[in-house]
Amino acid sequence: MRKQVILTVLLTLCLSLAADNVIDQVIWVVGDEPILLSEVEEERLRAQYEGQQIQGDPYCVIPEQMAIQKLYLHQAELDSVEANESTVSHQVDMRINYYISQIGSREKMEEYFRKSQAEIREELMTAVRNQMIIQQLQAKLTSHIKPTPAEIRRYYNSLPQDSIPVVAAHVEVQILTMEPPIPREETDRIKARLREYQERVNKGEADFAMLARLYSEDTESAKRGGELGFLGKGQLVEPFAEVAFNLTDPKKVSRIVESEYGYHIIQLIERKGERVNCRHILLRPHVSANDKMTALERLDTIAQRIRQDTISFEQAVSLFSEDKQTTMNGGLMMNPNTGASRFEYQDLPPEIAKLIYTMNEGDISAPFVMMDETKNKEVCAIVRLRSKKEVHKANLVDDFQVIRSMLEQKQSNEFLQAWIKKKQKETYIQIAPDWRGCDFEYPGWIHD
Repeated sequence: MRKQVILTVLLTLCLSLAADNVIDQVIWVVGDEPILLSEVEEERLRAQYEGQQIQGDPYCVIPEQMAIQKLYLHQAELDSVEANESTVSHQVDMRINYYISQIGSREKMEEYFRKSQAEIREELMTAVRNQMIIQQLQAKLTSHIKPTPAEIRRYYNSLPQDSIPVVAAHVEVQILTMEPPIPREETDRIKARLREYQERVNKGEADFAMLARLYSEDTESAKRGGELGFLGKGQLVEPFAEVAFNLTDPKKVSRIVESEYGYHIIQLIERKGERVNCRHILLRPHVSANDKMTALERLDTIAQRIRQDTISFEQAVSLFSEDKQTTMNGGLMMNPNTGASRFEYQDLPPEIAKLIYTMNEGDISAPFVMMDETKNKEVCAIVRLRSKKEVHKANLVDDFQVIRSMLEQKQSNEFLQAWIKKKQKETYIQIAPDWRGCDFEYPGWIHD
């Protein structure tokens, strides 16, 4: 209580000083935690840059969101809910790298946010960590919500016809892929080029970052001179990580490293504990038209055997497929956006979507060439259309999981709304007079 009194005095003092053009001020107090005007301004600026739409007055919406966050974080502290720091660091590095790629350079990013990269990183670490903690707490608070089949049916039957969602057309697809063989001559050519770059940098005849911009086939990092940002060992493919984490001299270039993406040379920028920031140049061997044709002909033979029932698609995948992500489940593709096997057409690789659209259930496609986005390289493939559903209103037979998710989401939202209203009554809250005239989502912030 003593701390709350001190915060109330601080709030009053800041309000009186605001008239004398003090830059910052306390505008809310939630429990023991103040919300500053500068924090609201920073969040508004970040949302504006990231293209987030704030529904309503940002000077009402943002402080309320921060207050709700503080309610959750206080409960998370009581429940000992913590974030995985490695995951937090990875997400922050990705966001900083995104900012740099969009704004143009580290210096321009620092100028835009009026902070050093270290300060930006520290603020993002706090924001991402808090977001992850809140998500974990919400999942914990609502973990008891598991509607029964009877409840799901009653919920569906209670929906007005115009409230039953339309389920987009979706498919399930199995895939079998092959990578065309790389001729030894092509591999030797790639390695010779990388050795040339390596020697020029080690002799001081060329700048690694400039060579990366000019020649690296990792197009995103090439824009930043090959820089990857700070990453943990588990965030890099194993052969690359082993070499990157053993580098000690920023002036020297690594040996040539082969990974599933191609061939690399690496230069250390800086290491901080269990994270490393380095540059790399990636070159990929290019497959000739003849080699692609050989792989396509082999796939055509396999497809014919499947159509003739001399082998099942699942058996063919087990024997011949080089797609590590699908070989263990009969080639069934999983949607990275949902974790399920159902795809809407726009979520499929374009080469597959174009073929699947005109196929019937059980059909096997002709062999084709596609881009494997995970490796950023061309592969040859055939696909089987496992199932296909056209656009329709959700029903209990085909879309039971969709309806269950709808009910779970509804019950979770209702539970969390009630939880916030309860915490409002139990928590000490003060809002500066000039900040009270808002149409809050939760009116209980102002205690009379």
